[in-house]
Formats: sequence, C-alpha cells, structure tokens
Amino acid sequence: MNVLILGSGGREHTFAWKLSQSPLLTKLYIAPGNAGTGTLGENVNIKADDFSAVKSLCLEKEIHLVVVGPEDPLVKGIHDFFLDDAELKEIPVIGPQKAGAELEGSKDFAKKFLFRHNIPTAAYQTFTSENLEEGYAFLETLKAPYVLKADGLAAGKGVLILDSLKEAKSELKEMLTEAKFGAASTKVVIEEFLDGIELSVFVLTDGSNYKVLPTAKDYKRIGEGDTGLNTGGMGAISPVPFADDVLMQKIEERIVKPTVEGLKKDKLPYKGFIFIGLINVDNEPIVIEYNVRMGDPETEAVLPRIKSDLLELFKAVGDGTLNEKTLELDPRFATTVMMVSGGYPEAYEKGKVMTGIETIKDSIVFHAGTKQVGNEVQTNGGRVMAITSFGDTMNEALSNSFANAEKVKFEGKYYRKDIGFDL
Repeated sequence: MNVLILGSGGREHTFAWKLSQSPLLTKLYIAPGNAGTGTLGENVNIKADDFSAVKSLCLEKEIHLVVVGPEDPLVKGIHDFFLDDAELKEIPVIGPQKAGAELEGSKDFAKKFLFRHNIPTAAYQTFTSENLEEGYAFLETLKAPYVLKADGLAAGKGVLILDSLKEAKSELKEMLTEAKFGAASTKVVIEEFLDGIELSVFVLTDGSNYKVLPTAKDYKRIGEGDTGLNTGGMGAISPVPFADDVLMQKIEERIVKPTVEGLKKDKLPYKGFIFIGLINVDNEPIVIEYNVRMGDPETEAVLPRIKSDLLELFKAVGDGTLNEKTLELDPRFATTVMMVSGGYPEAYEKGKVMTGIETIKDSIVFHAGTKQVGNEVQTNGGRVMAITSFGDTMNEALSNSFANAEKVKFEGKYYRKDIGFDL
C-alpha cells in the first residue's frame, strides 16, 4: 500500500516510524514532513490543508490510504473533500468528517454533545459579545479559579485558568470584544474548575467498533513543577500509573462507549482517533475536552507501545472491520521528553544547527520542528525533538530519555527535567 501522512510534527514522525514497520507498506509519503520523516519515506513540500495539492499528490503517487495528523485539515473538511470527489472517494481517510471534527473545532459543540449523551463533564455556559453581562453574572456564581475557553481552534492557547474574579471578567471582555484569540474567541465557554489529576485516553474507531489505545499523561507548561506558560506539550508518560483496571472500566463504560454510541445516534460519521482529555477527581473520570486526532507528544509515548501492525488496524478502520483485529501492547513504560527552542512558547529563533543525534542509544528519536539543510539537521520550530525510551519502571524509562536528551546539542536547547514528577 502507498500511504500518505499529512503533517510535519513529532506525531507525524511517530506515525511514519510505526507504519514503516508494516509488511503491508509499499511506499510512504509525508506532506510536508520534517528531517526525521524524510529518512522513512518521501517528504513532499505541500501544506496539509492545501486540498487540491493533496488531491494531485494522491493521484500522482497512487495513494491507497491517507492519515491526517493535525486537527486543522479535519475541521476544514478534508475527509468530506475526499468523499465528494469521484477520483478520491475510494481512498480511506483516517480522521473524522467535518461534522464529527466539530468535537474539537467547537468547545460549545463538544459540551452540548457531552450533556446530550449524559457523559460526565464540568458545568458550563457559553457566551458571546452580545451577552457579556450575563457572562459576568455567571462568573460570579462560580468559585475561583475560573476557566475560560475560546470556542474555536486557538493552537492550544485558547484556555485561561484565572484566580481572581476581576481578572476573569477582564479576560472575558478581551476575548469576546477585542478578539484576543481571533475568530476562535467570538464565543467563550466558561466552566467550573475541577480539581484532580489529568490523563488522556485514546480511542481508534471505525464508527461502530473501537479499540482503547494506551493511556498517557502529558505536561503542558514550560516550567518545572507545571509552572509558566502553556505549550504544545513538554513530555508524556504511558501508561498512566493511577489508571488501574477499576478506573479504566469506569472510563470505558461511562465515557468511551457513550461517546461512540453518541456519534452514531447523532449521525456523525467517524473513522479515526478520539482523544479524550480527562480529569480524575477522587477516582471519578470526568471529560475536560475531546480532540479528533492523536495528541502530540502523547503519540510519541503511545504508538511505540502498540505491538500490532498499525497499517493493518488503519485498513480495518477504512473497511469497518476493526472488531476483527486484536490490539497487542507492550507492558513496559514509554516516556517522552521534548526538547524545545530557547524562548518557546514565545518568540524563538529557527535554523540552529543540531548535533549529537547519531550518538543516541536505547531511545527512539522523533523529530518535531526540524528540517534537513544539506548535511545538517536544523531547528525549524518551537518544539524541536522528542526522545522516547522504554523501561520496566517509569523512572528507568525517564532516566534513559533524560540521558539521551543531554547528548543532542543546539543553541538555546531547553527541556523539562521533571516529567512524571506528579506520578
């Protein structure tokens, strides 16, 4: 099979790494890819959301399956684009159609879905600039801290957690009337704050059947001890130690099953990943958010633990026969440490030469923001490279990842040395 992966980050390099191990694979293409994906297949310099360029590529390279990495093309309707095109409609796309992608495209849509299907989630209300005063009144009914979420896609930056009521009101006004997050914050969801520990559960579904993939926990803040600004993710651990059989059974019965059933009831066609962001409050799982693709850097810890042939599973998603496949997992811990550019998540420079990558042993290197320039690998993003290691214990895996992160050198390199500190 000829397979096309859309995207350029660590998640896409991990997909490429895993799919390239499949005996079903003939040729792999990644658009646009990075320096790491280029060693596993052919990088093609087109944007993941340039649908007409994607079409030309699929026809030219006789693509048999498309894997969509990031959320943007899904929310913009790339799956529908394929289904509506006579030349493309037989090519399976891993990722939901536009209607299902609204679970990530709109926080308000997701909250309504959760309430409609009685899936546990925090109390909330949604506001626009027209009812700003009602938003202030709703904030007054809540206890601090206050959670404000831009309704639309804001590249992971649209969620604010604020300790003072005055600040929450001021930020609400800025989001709604001054477009703090652009079009993403024309609507804002305010919800009650939940105190607990977060985890992510990943589900692969063909729309009827599903497989629950390994759990993971990621670390979003730039600073150690979970301080400072939010990032795209500084590291991840799989499995989550506190996600025991009892908790996992609650998650499957109360959240996973009703989610898949809810998609069917609402006639939202869905083939792909459901990423369920949860919080564990006194051993009760509650949904914080849905994403409609794999997370990054969680993918770098989750996929290496899947022993089954991923391409075979994807083929079954396309065929609607996922129930006929078995999911075999590696019982060991996988830990991912993300190296980032100096200054990230604020202003940072690109084009820094990277050395020492070839000295890494006993870990898997996943490129995120890199590019190949002649014989050099250079930085090309905020999050630059993920180092994933296995271990019989979490700490064994982590010490391996940290030791190997030390070996890679580039100007301004930073990584968190406390991933897993709260577990």
